[in-house]
Amino acid sequence: MATTLFFLLFFTPFLNSAAAPNHNAPQDLVRSSCINASYPSLCLRTLSSYSGPTGTPRDLAQAAVKVGLACARKASTYLKTSVTGKSERERAALSDCVEQMAESVDELSKTLSELKHLRGETFEFQMSNARTWVSAALSYEDTCVDGFEGVDRKVKGDVKKKITNVAMVTSNALYMIRRLDESGGLNR
Repeated sequence: MATTLFFLLFFTPFLNSAAAPNHNAPQDLVRSSCINASYPSLCLRTLSSYSGPTGTPRDLAQAAVKVGLACARKASTYLKTSVTGKSERERAALSDCVEQMAESVDELSKTLSELKHLRGETFEFQMSNARTWVSAALSYEDTCVDGFEGVDRKVKGDVKKKITNVAMVTSNALYMIRRLDESGGLNR
């Protein structure tokens, strides 16, 4: 009887804490995943405030791509509606950039679709596709900014600020895809 009482008094607190769900687990995964991202503070800020699931590497990769896609769409809308080129050179750069951002949005959309339909037998192929498409999106974003060389500083600065933010978020998405790939899709 004394042994049973001792057991209950001593071990019950440990059993309860072990059985209790860890509600901080998704936030812990976000923190531990963002530490080595290209832009850790941006990663932490965007994924910590993400309203969808972030409890597995697959969830995080999808969330990061969704954030990148939303930013790319917002930047694309901004370019179409808020920036006007005064010179022929500015208008041409802007037109090219709008096209490149549309391509970036397309690449990120394909990536998100691929991540939503991962299968064990084609996992490596699908991850290769996702990495390729996000890398292409980054290239489009970089090319957009490069196209503004030699144009008005204000126009270039406005565009560069928006597109650089998209590229940083997209770079973090690529990092999360690589992490998912390295995990072998565990806890998919």
